[in-house]
Amino acid sequence: MKPHPRIASPPRLRASARHDRGGAVGGFDIDGELVRELAELLVETGLSEIEVEDGPRKIRVKRELTAAPVFAAPVSLPPAASAAAAVPAEGPTPPAAPGHADAIKSPMVGTVYLTPEPGADPFIAVGKPVKAGDTLLIVEAMKVMNPITAPAGGTVKAIFVENAQPVEYGQPLVVVG
Repeated sequence: MKPHPRIASPPRLRASARHDRGGAVGGFDIDGELVRELAELLVETGLSEIEVEDGPRKIRVKRELTAAPVFAAPVSLPPAASAAAAVPAEGPTPPAAPGHADAIKSPMVGTVYLTPEPGADPFIAVGKPVKAGDTLLIVEAMKVMNPITAPAGGTVKAIFVENAQPVEYGQPLVVVG
């Protein structure tokens, strides 16, 4: 019997014979050739169980599948120089300058949302006042929406991210001053 191409090792087969009443049969001959043919049929079709009924007896052949381990192919990353040469995203958002010590930074890796829900007005806009504790934006991480609040009151000076943009830990998000 040849193994199925998607199965790492040959399946373990188990055959059982039962009366119509479901009890175990003792004292009758099982057609070994039929069991082998049924086992081959399982492998060829990819089924895990097959049952044949012949009058008062039933023959069921069952196999336990063992899946082959799946390995991911290694991913080669582009050199850092090509990342620096990438074209910056267009839009009204100014680029994040690394020297913004007063910027509110992302506390986690995730996706930033500037609105409470799709189609709604943004939480903040450049030039608008905010109070301490106001929600500035949301960072979604692992399906949890985490509000990022203003640590102190002031005016929004700059927004360094766009809606639905992935963000890294420590990445500058907003400047409030």
